Amino acid sequence: MTREALWNQMIDILKTDVKPATGCTEPIALAYTAAVAASYLSEPVERIESAVSANLMKNGMGVMVPGTGKHGLYIAAAIGALDGDASGGLQVLHDVHADKVALAVKMVDDGLVTVSVREVPNILFAETTLYGKEHSVCVRIADAHTNIIYVSKDDTIITDVPPAVAGDDGGRLAFFQNLSLRQIHEFALDIPLERITFMKDAAVLNDRLSDMGLAEPFGAGMGRALAGKIQAGLVGDDLLNRMLIHTVSAADARMGGAALPAMTNSGSGNQGICATEPVCVVARHVGADEETLIRALALSHMTAIYVHGFLPKLSALCCAFTAAMGAAAAMAWLLTKDYDTMARSLQSMTGDAIGMVCDGAANSCALKAGTACSSAFRAVLLAMEGRQVTGTEGLVANDVDETIRNIGKLATKGMQETDREILDIMLHKNKS
Repeated sequence: MTREALWNQMIDILKTDVKPATGCTEPIALAYTAAVAASYLSEPVERIESAVSANLMKNGMGVMVPGTGKHGLYIAAAIGALDGDASGGLQVLHDVHADKVALAVKMVDDGLVTVSVREVPNILFAETTLYGKEHSVCVRIADAHTNIIYVSKDDTIITDVPPAVAGDDGGRLAFFQNLSLRQIHEFALDIPLERITFMKDAAVLNDRLSDMGLAEPFGAGMGRALAGKIQAGLVGDDLLNRMLIHTVSAADARMGGAALPAMTNSGSGNQGICATEPVCVVARHVGADEETLIRALALSHMTAIYVHGFLPKLSALCCAFTAAMGAAAAMAWLLTKDYDTMARSLQSMTGDAIGMVCDGAANSCALKAGTACSSAFRAVLLAMEGRQVTGTEGLVANDVDETIRNIGKLATKGMQETDREILDIMLHKNKS
């Protein structure tokens, strides 16, 4: 593949995988199916039945739904049906109204909304059937959060695309198998700036979320807690803590139901935050100009997508960590402008907390984002001293690209049973 073709492919991937979403993308995916179904129903909704894959259930059970003050998939389906923007994609809930929220809450409370787990081959799957007085509409997505594979109204099928065709990632995986971190580094540094200026939107959106998380008590409130402890003298006002505060504050706001979009990465707002906010803070620290910031963001987000490209769409591996590997690459570049320091940073991160599990989207994701970004910064500091976790240790190989592929093997093959056990615990806990 020529360099130009390689760059074109990476730009296409960035534009596909780095885009705005309002709210956690799993409940948003269910809300989207409901909103699309409502656009076909043409009468008031009286009852809602939804079914989701196990992984989507895990990621949707505990997270706040923007604009509703409620958490979980039931309210996501209800508000999507009653007030979702079917043309909004991942921003389907960008403008919900209090009167519709009240109706959605009443539908849930009255038992008119059901959500169940369906055994399907797709890791990412959601279906919603809306029932009115005269008609019913069914909408399914699979393999990607807004990838509609089926629509029917009453007995008439409107859309029917086999999931394996609609969500075929074979070509994409082959591309990643032939990609390298060095090629991503060259892309971010050498591509004409005007071709990647859209990456600045990640900084604008995620900085705004961070500011909201610091200003208001959202979610776990970890960012506000850390900021307050600086004044109390319990933590220092240094680069690491400033980076953590801005990152976890954005995650606090997003997971706490803030009605602002996050710039996502690989289908996740928290991954987008982890690939963005540490880079923005370090860029400000070194006095980087706008071009340097944009190139650093392109490096971070493309590296994060590359690492995630070997993983399932959803898994037991917390991908705040893989996204923060992108941030580590960009922070190392901002601080040293050296490729080898970048590579050493990713090696050491893999030897740190790479096995951190995803136990569903929730306010606690902000804490995981902090853990991931703290690991990234520690790895960068170690790399700046010319040191790293070596290729004789654990998952780490001598070559950074082989190490990245090993992470994919861990998540794809090694953690499947972990994923099933996590969901089983979540569905059956607190019964006493």
